[in-house]
Amino acid sequence: MSNVLLESNLGEVPLRSRGKVRDIYEVSDKLLLVTSDRVSAFDVVLPNGIPEKGKVLNQLSLFWFEQTSHLVPNHVVTADVDAYPTELSPYADQLKSRSTLARKLTPVPFECVVRGYLYGSGLKEYQSLGSVCGISLPSGMRQADRFPEPLFTPSTKAESGHDENVSQAYMANALGSELTERLKDLSLSIYDLGRNLAQEKDIIIADTKFEFGQDPESGELVLIDEVLTPDSSRFWPAEEYEPGRDQPSFDKQFVREYLETLDDWDKNPPGPSLPDDVVAGTSERYLRAYRALTARTDL
Repeated sequence: MSNVLLESNLGEVPLRSRGKVRDIYEVSDKLLLVTSDRVSAFDVVLPNGIPEKGKVLNQLSLFWFEQTSHLVPNHVVTADVDAYPTELSPYADQLKSRSTLARKLTPVPFECVVRGYLYGSGLKEYQSLGSVCGISLPSGMRQADRFPEPLFTPSTKAESGHDENVSQAYMANALGSELTERLKDLSLSIYDLGRNLAQEKDIIIADTKFEFGQDPESGELVLIDEVLTPDSSRFWPAEEYEPGRDQPSFDKQFVREYLETLDDWDKNPPGPSLPDDVVAGTSERYLRAYRALTARTDL
């Protein structure tokens, strides 16, 4: 199994932030996003990396940025390491396949979540209130049932801990109704495109989240961060889909399910090490989703 990159090190290149998965560097008036192989669960970064995970996330996002470019511009300047500024040349081996040079934009302070199926936190709310994020739904729905129409359910961006679900009205109060409607329409359009393409590849995209930025001068909306990846979405194999139960998945749910079996971890840092079979199984799930969606075998 190949080596993992838990943390990038680009010498004197200024490090702007190190998140749960991405290391972000300042490169002149651009940002360099380096996608590591780190994996987090329950908001805790685990000590193991997942082989190929960072490359899958980066390459799959690039695939979707290309597929959706007619709907909305994106932040990609280039992902060709040979076209990067010369100060990055010594780090080409670290950066190849897992990095993107991106425009520097002003992030919209909300995550644009789209849900196509009744699952996760939405299921818990529905079972108690008959709604998801305040949106009333038909009675009698089962776990993993498909919604009549996808739901736009924004959330705040938390610096630490969990994001908080909010109503569209709350978002509109903060951003204005015009910008909120534009973000909703774009999010639903991108999800619709992604869901339809994935369905042709026998993958169900049950839900996902998008992030947007704005050009500080023109105000143009731009798709940023990652798009329709196993880290930002729930991917289910269509041939195994059966409402009324938990669904097998291509995302890190495999990791979460293992961690739920541990009696001696309280979901606070430090996280436990993952056994080799869970690491290998997770890596294979990410790769399987990438290969199915892109029809590519290389990274």
